[in-house]
This record gives sequence, structure tokens and C-alpha cells, in this order.
Amino acid sequence: MNTILILGAGKSSTFLIDYLADSCGPKGRTLILADLDLDAAQDKLQDRSGTRASQLDTQDEQKRRTLISEADVVISMLPAFMHPLIAADCLELGKHFFSASYESGAMREMRAEIDRKGLFFLNECGLDPGIDHMSAMKIIDEAKAKGEEIVSFKSYCGGLLAPESEDNPWKYKFTWNPRNVVLAGQATSRYIENGELKFVPYHQLFKRTETIRFRGLGDFDGYPNRDSLSYRQVYGLEDIPTMLRGTLRRGGFCKAWDVFVQLGMTDDSFQLEMPQGTTLRQFLNAFLPYHPELSVEEKLAELIPDLDFPAFEKIQWLGFFENRKLPKTKGSPAQLLQAILEIDWELQPEDRDMIVMQHLFEIKTSEGIKKISSSLVSFGQDSVHTAMAMTVGLPLAIAVDLFLDGKIQLTGLHIPVIPALYEPILEELGKKGIGFEERIH
Repeated sequence: MNTILILGAGKSSTFLIDYLADSCGPKGRTLILADLDLDAAQDKLQDRSGTRASQLDTQDEQKRRTLISEADVVISMLPAFMHPLIAADCLELGKHFFSASYESGAMREMRAEIDRKGLFFLNECGLDPGIDHMSAMKIIDEAKAKGEEIVSFKSYCGGLLAPESEDNPWKYKFTWNPRNVVLAGQATSRYIENGELKFVPYHQLFKRTETIRFRGLGDFDGYPNRDSLSYRQVYGLEDIPTMLRGTLRRGGFCKAWDVFVQLGMTDDSFQLEMPQGTTLRQFLNAFLPYHPELSVEEKLAELIPDLDFPAFEKIQWLGFFENRKLPKTKGSPAQLLQAILEIDWELQPEDRDMIVMQHLFEIKTSEGIKKISSSLVSFGQDSVHTAMAMTVGLPLAIAVDLFLDGKIQLTGLHIPVIPALYEPILEELGKKGIGFEERIH
């Protein structure tokens, strides 16, 4: 086996492509990078030995399957909804499959056939999901091996800005898919705390935050992800009293973002058609009650009683109290809000991003409760070589490399929660400077 096919040359693929392209010459491999934009794919490969680019519209079934048939392993960096289609092709054509995305129900339906054909399918091997699984399972397995009981596990992750690039009141810019950021949390979040099931509806989500601290970086808002409960089984912690997985934003972000949620400006369920020339002030006013005398600012303060100055300042900075023109007038409220934010939260060439992840464990030992915090902080180089691309792409690239080298000898459908996967991947990530600082409290 020596031919790798990567489908998708987008922003999150940069480090994945570099790692595997650099291995082609020394290891006698061939790398094919396929993307709708041929020039972008060629630019990413930079004419390295053993590599070639191919133009591909993934809807072109014949060409897609022809490319897959040439490969031994296929890596899908396409949008998540495309993975089952690519995986089905790989299953039929007898090819191994890798992705950084969540293992879908459609993928699980292929499990028996994957086993029967002796193929290796690996999902959730990026950042979150991926590094979060591996680093957590390392601690979980070590505790179990000592006969200890994990009674609380909270895990938070965020893609943010390096401190020197926090040049706006939100301390935030888009480092990944803007649409996913705008729509984040739009389903009831579920977790368990001290044996009590907790459900947080979307309109309460950004009020229910926890302060998470990183040494040298300060405070962050942590809010619950959609589903923490299913991870009890994934991590072998079915009876754990407290289990929560969440997302991190800078302190104060969530209170200001909640203003948009309460107004309905993150709604993606209906379409608007605002008049041409509509200003941001008029767009905001469209979500406020009519009043013949009160200003937009006064109506907002009346509707959102807990609106404080830092939250007000964040809304103001985006231009919502000015006569700046709305950049998009047709679409859902969420799409129009996204169009505004894509201008103001655009990552500039000189900006550096930052990945922060923290696991918080409480473990019952023979000597009492032991608290462990395990923290990852990773900085990007610039707006292209981002920490997001590095932490999403490198675990996947390392997994493929180890598999092709025969250092991972597994078949079946997997996510990286077993030692045979997480131990060698974490070891290689450590060599690349991606590691956790563990502290016992």
C-alpha cells in the first residue's frame, strides 16, 4: 500500500497535506490531492515528489470512483454530509477510509461490511473530535488500571485568537466555518451533573456558562455542547455522576452573543428580504418592539434587562447602532448576521489563532478525591498555517502514516479511543509540540 487520496484542499487540510506530501519521497508513496479548485490543490502540493493534483467535482460519480480506485487509503476532508458517500465508495472498492469528522449513523450501518472485508475505517481523528478523545482516554485508562473511579469529567475546547491578535472587544474572529459558529448550540444540550440529568434549551445556553481558567491566558466562558451523555458509553464511563463536554469562548463573549439569540437574529428557519440600502441599525430594529419615542439603544436595553456595558460595547463595535449598509439583504436572519460578522471577524494575514482545550477530572482514589486538570494550548503561525488546521490535520495525517507503515494493524470501524490508536498518535503529536500540561490539585 502506498497511494493516498485526499479529497478536499480547504483551510483545515494544510498541515495534513504537508505532512503526507513530505513523506512521499522518503517512503516511496504517491499522494493524489483532489479538489474542485485545481489551482488551489496544485498550490498546496508545491510540485513535491510523488504528488499530483486532480480537479474533482464530487458529484461526478465516475471520476470520483476512478480516483478512489487508484488509492489504497482515502482521506475525506469534504463537508461532513459527504463522508457517507465517500465511505460507501471505499467500502465497495475495498479501500481504507479516514476522516476527522464525527462517526455518523450511516457510517455505523457499514460496520458489518467493513469487518467482513477486513478494511480499516477511522473517524473522529482531528481536534474535537479527536485529540479530545485520545488525551481523555489516556487519563481514563490510567485511572482504571490503578483501580480508581472517575466521578467527574468535564472537557472544554475552543478555537480562538492568540492574545496578541485579540484586537476587538469580542476577542474573536472566524478560524473555522462561520456558519457553524453562528448556528452553534441550536439544539438542546444534554449532560449529567452529580447524578442529575440536565437539559439546556438553546434560549438558555449562553446564560449557563462556567468559568474555565488557563495559566497565563486568563478566563474563558465554557458552555455545554449539544450531547455529552452519549460519551459516557464512548469513554466507558456509563455510571459516571458528572459528564460534560463544552465549547470555550473568551470571558464575556457568551453574554453578548446571547443578545442575538434572544432577539432571534441567529434563527435559520425562515427567510427575510430586507429593502436594498437597509442599515445595520434598521436590521437590529427589525427585531425590536415598535415604540414611537424610544431609540434603538433604549428599546434594546428595555428588552434585554441584563444588558451591561461590555455586552453593549461588543454590539456597538459591530456597527449595529450605525447607518452602515447591510452586506446581504436576502436570507435567514442567521445568514444575514453571518454576512455582517464575516466582515468584522475576518482573520487577517498577520493574525494568529489559538486552540485551547482543558479536561477536568475528579477521581476517587484510596487516599480521597484527586483532581486533575489537563490543558492544551496551541498557537498558529499565521492566517493560513493556523492552530485549527494543525490540530485537525496532524492527528489524521499521523494516523494514516502509522497505518501505512504497519504500526497500526487494525481492521473495522474505529474512533481513536483505544491504546493501539491513541498511544502512537499522541506520541507523534508530542514531537510536533502538541501536548498537554497535567496538574494534580
